[in-house]
Amino acid sequence: MGRGRLELKRIENKINRQVTFAKRRNGVLKKAYELSVLCDAEVALIIFSNRGRLYEFSSSSNMLKTLERYEKCSYVTPEVNQAAKEIEQSSYREYLKLKAKYDALQLHQRNLLGEDLGPLNVKDLEHIELQLDSSLRHVRSTKTQLMLDQFSDLQTKEKALVEANMALERKLDEMYGQMQLQPPWPGSDQGSSSLYAQPVHHPPPPPQSQGFFQHLDCNFNLQIGYDPTGGGGEGEGSRIAAAAAAAATQEQNVNGLMPGWML
Repeated sequence: MGRGRLELKRIENKINRQVTFAKRRNGVLKKAYELSVLCDAEVALIIFSNRGRLYEFSSSSNMLKTLERYEKCSYVTPEVNQAAKEIEQSSYREYLKLKAKYDALQLHQRNLLGEDLGPLNVKDLEHIELQLDSSLRHVRSTKTQLMLDQFSDLQTKEKALVEANMALERKLDEMYGQMQLQPPWPGSDQGSSSLYAQPVHHPPPPPQSQGFFQHLDCNFNLQIGYDPTGGGGEGEGSRIAAAAAAAATQEQNVNGLMPGWML
């Protein structure tokens, strides 16, 4: 009796499944090789296991060429393929133009920096010189304008500081004026403030009545060596009497000012 037909379903046993995968994978790869050799066909086979391992076979030398051929034949129509080719060629031409422009700019920059000047002629050198002069004038004008702007800003700040200083001086003057005219207590009237503004005269200290040393008033009208018997008339007698009275008065003053133990 022949073998019964095997039911196609997933093998539940893990070991049996791995053994079956290895046997059938080798068989499929062998059949693909035989097909490519016997029929002169371009065969490409790609197998991924459940663990993610890759197994492939390609009858040509490069698998990528076979895949590109597969994409062109299966997913892209001839019209779309032609349009894609035109877009690709246009993009490539644009890339070449941009690359040439970039190279020219790089060379021009090196020339402005004084590099690679050998292949240039006199006209090119004059053109570079004019560009440098123009750039230098532009830089100088920009620098001058920047300095003028900074100077204007400094002048504005200086003016604001001067005005603020003058305002502070006025405030100080007002504060000093208020301090000079302010009354000594709150609620006083104008008369009291005017009296407060007037200077105060202090009375002199009283003279001391007693002390160890006192100033004595001396009478210098006395004449030393005067002869009372001489002729002097009534005028001379009156003067002698006045001198005697003054001496008595002076003695009384001295006795009144000096303490008793000194008499």
